[in-house]
Amino acid sequence: MISAMNYKELFKSFSSIRIGVIGDMMLDTYWWGNVERISPEAPVPVVTVNRKEYRIGGAGNVALNLSSLGTPVSVFSVLGKDDDGQILTGLLDEKKIDTGYLLNADDRITTNKMRVISRNQQMMRLDSETLLPLTTDQEEQLITSVHRFIQEETPAAIIFEDYNKGVLTEKVIREVIEICKRHSVITAADPKRKNFFEYEGVDIFKPNLKEAREALNLLVEEVNDNTLIHIHQSLKAQLNHRISFITLSEKGVFYEDGQDAHIVPSHIRNVADVSGAGDTVIAVATLIYTLTKNTALMAEIANLAGGLVCESVGTVAIDKSRLLEECQRLLAVK
Repeated sequence: MISAMNYKELFKSFSSIRIGVIGDMMLDTYWWGNVERISPEAPVPVVTVNRKEYRIGGAGNVALNLSSLGTPVSVFSVLGKDDDGQILTGLLDEKKIDTGYLLNADDRITTNKMRVISRNQQMMRLDSETLLPLTTDQEEQLITSVHRFIQEETPAAIIFEDYNKGVLTEKVIREVIEICKRHSVITAADPKRKNFFEYEGVDIFKPNLKEAREALNLLVEEVNDNTLIHIHQSLKAQLNHRISFITLSEKGVFYEDGQDAHIVPSHIRNVADVSGAGDTVIAVATLIYTLTKNTALMAEIANLAGGLVCESVGTVAIDKSRLLEECQRLLAVK
């Protein structure tokens, strides 16, 4: 790895590049309260709500993590013309995330995931969303927005954050990847099952192990270097991508870039909530790789970042100072 002094220099360079995030933006709503009785109407707990909080979720959380690290970031999606869309856009603006390329449509609703929490335990989640794919006109508008962004801002990378809510269609994925290739923009994808194999030619492909096994119809009982290398080779045969970066839940992460393959084990954590950890991992991985082209360093730092955000309840962004401290404490001695 690199020395502690170099970690400080690396973190200072986070503001030197711009990154775009395209995908399913979401509003996360949290209702916090207490449970003291069971409802007389049905055998369910009554939650007395005493606090309501809005947070940025989905692809927006990827952008939030980048912004929290000091990286200029722009977002691309199609929101509804509704109150939730206005609230989400306002939250993004507050975090200095560029919303100038966002689109709004009458026939879509903004995804809102509403969580009811008592004593740090999630009691219920209600999802308000649409799963319909974008219309042809909306696809063209979104692709045009990305093309304009690349010409105007010269970004270093674009991240595809797919939650199967209809924004990342086959056409959008393939055409945006092609535009990025023409302009030498690094691409990273956090896929979901529906369009799993549409991300042909991306630089960084980051499924979790469950998604990779299901997509490839593989029964993998033991998680080790050999089985994961086999998964990488199977993915590579269909996607022709540069790097496989597979998250392994509590076991850490795995990377394979054609020259090196390794499992990076997770560090011991007091896990409170895994919500949004994948968003943090893809954000940090893309940023580190874009700046250094060092796959091992990318995996080490992203693995640390994913673990850190699991110590908080709900969707939270990585804290830059804490991540730097962890890198200096745990990685500089390697």
